[in-house]
Amino acid sequence: MKRLRDRAGFTLIEIMVVVFILGLLVTLVAPKIIGRTDEARRTKALADVKGIEEALHLFKLDNGYYPTTAEGLQALVQRPANAKNYNPDGYLDRLPIDPWGNPYAYFSDGQEYIVKSYGADGQEGGEGKNADIDSRNS
Repeated sequence: MKRLRDRAGFTLIEIMVVVFILGLLVTLVAPKIIGRTDEARRTKALADVKGIEEALHLFKLDNGYYPTTAEGLQALVQRPANAKNYNPDGYLDRLPIDPWGNPYAYFSDGQEYIVKSYGADGQEGGEGKNADIDSRNS
């Protein structure tokens, strides 16, 4: 009986080996996973900008102009006053926000437009993960 009681549980060395292996796995795998989140967010933002552009083109086909800056992207969800042939279902289900939680910036004179995400920092300009994503460059 005494021998069975002495063998219950793990030894300190066994626990240290498991902790070492877990630490080694984290140091090898974590940088690869963490580095890819910024890339995934940029890819998502580019896809959102393309989707917004498609909705803007449909709006222009129906109404003859792009929504102005004053009307904003909201015009793709709710009918603006100037829209004559507005799709009753709208052009987007809801206004998208960029992967960093900010609304997309929209500028238009009715004939041309720019859709932008200001990146991770939410401010114009920047490099790397803070770089702007612009419909003119995508």
